Amino acid sequence: MDGAALAARLREEIKDEVEEVGHVGLATVLVGDDPASEVYIRLKHKAADAAADCP
Repeated sequence: MDGAALAARLREEIKDEVEEVGHVGLATVLVGDDPASEVYIRLKHKAADAAADCP
């Protein structure tokens, strides 16, 4: 199994679904100041923006 190829295919499928639905956003709440959590949340927002094709 090629995990990278699977992830790319799933991202494209999600992108297509978001186009059908319209604008989709992501809201998060960060409690504390754990640097690892900040990175995790930043990456989740980046992935959500890519799925929604936002700048």
